[in-house]
Amino acid sequence: MSDPFDQSALARRAEALVAAARAAGADSADAVAVRGVSLSAQVRLAELEELDRAEGDDLGLRVLIGRRQAVVSTSDPDEAGFKALAERAVAMAREAPEDPYARIAGPDELGADFPELDLVDHGQPDADRLIARAQAAEAAARDVAGVTNSGGASASWGLGGMVVATSAGFLGSYLGSHYSVSCQAIAGKGTGMERDYAFSSALHDEDLDSPEEVGRLAGSRAVRRLGPRKIDTARMPVIFDPRVARSLVDHVAAAASGAAIARGTSFLKDHLGQRILPAGIRILDDPLRRRGLRSRPFDGEGIATPPLDLVDDGVLKSWLLDLATAAELGLVTTGHARRGVRSAPSPGPTNLALMPGTLSARDMIRETGRGLYVTDLIGHGVSLVTGDYSRGASGFLVENGDLGGPVSEITLAGNLSEMLLGLAAADDLEWRYGTNAPTLRVEAMTVAGR
Repeated sequence: MSDPFDQSALARRAEALVAAARAAGADSADAVAVRGVSLSAQVRLAELEELDRAEGDDLGLRVLIGRRQAVVSTSDPDEAGFKALAERAVAMAREAPEDPYARIAGPDELGADFPELDLVDHGQPDADRLIARAQAAEAAARDVAGVTNSGGASASWGLGGMVVATSAGFLGSYLGSHYSVSCQAIAGKGTGMERDYAFSSALHDEDLDSPEEVGRLAGSRAVRRLGPRKIDTARMPVIFDPRVARSLVDHVAAAASGAAIARGTSFLKDHLGQRILPAGIRILDDPLRRRGLRSRPFDGEGIATPPLDLVDDGVLKSWLLDLATAAELGLVTTGHARRGVRSAPSPGPTNLALMPGTLSARDMIRETGRGLYVTDLIGHGVSLVTGDYSRGASGFLVENGDLGGPVSEITLAGNLSEMLLGLAAADDLEWRYGTNAPTLRVEAMTVAGR
């Protein structure tokens, strides 16, 4: 691979693919070129278990003949093969069924003057540095009293770039780096063992939590889970720790996807402009956040995306739309097209967050009285069609306004429509993931135990 920070060759190939498609008879076309390089180290008990390096360039071409479209891809960067690839795509499009909503963005829809988002750390750590970082995280976890073993630790670095070129004249590119460190700790012995984890990820090395912090957190979380008990089935308030609370925000975003709305497979399909959360709660999607894990200056169709209030003051304000789903719903794209090399665009979120409330997490627990504080969710028992929610969980019992002992082998059950309307947000939001949330409390759920 050439210099991973140099996008010029990638841009030239994307433009060449579009030109080849037009020469082969396509009415319109767009191309994406994706570059990725990564290095990761996995250790356990201070010994290197795995060292992995990967790199590659991938290209995808979408062609349209009228409203018929086809997508082809290749990992061969040799432009000599682009003519045959484009001819194959055009032949496929001629045989494809008509899609009345398929099109590329017109010149008046395309973005320009994109902001600088500071997505790239130009450092390139070597293997020794990543190994040392993983070893430091594991050592810190094993130093926590009560930790008896390690599930391993890892550290990684990566760099990814994307170019989008269209026959309407758009050519845009961006790069993003990525660093991470993670650790899994085991506490206790025999059948009483418990495990937990911690990790940190960031675009810039300087924003990453230290490996020692990550290790200590993994160790303390594992020890805190020792000696769990079962509880009787009851209906009670449920508080979601931030690392699991974000899953509730993901459910809202998935249900608000234009693709789900167009198919009629979302429990929110009839709720645009209606209250789905309590007054004062806001869910923001911000693709322009500096150093955001999912930040990007334009979407997969070359359209600029301003920050979007998905929910404002508890009211569902918008769907997440690309060109096709917007056309099907009689709306205008919100610029949320995501794009891979092997598929047509589809809508999805960027940096998503449920914004903080005014109550501290400690006060939220205190005023709850008796309830459940959830730190881990298991399974995927959520229906976005009906909103029915059923997931395994573990965490801590809230008793007399304080966190009590650990509990496990429980199931949470409810319906997302009711859960969301009974939601309260604490003030402890941190932008640590692609989807972010503060501590959240659902007013009442069925907690199934013994």
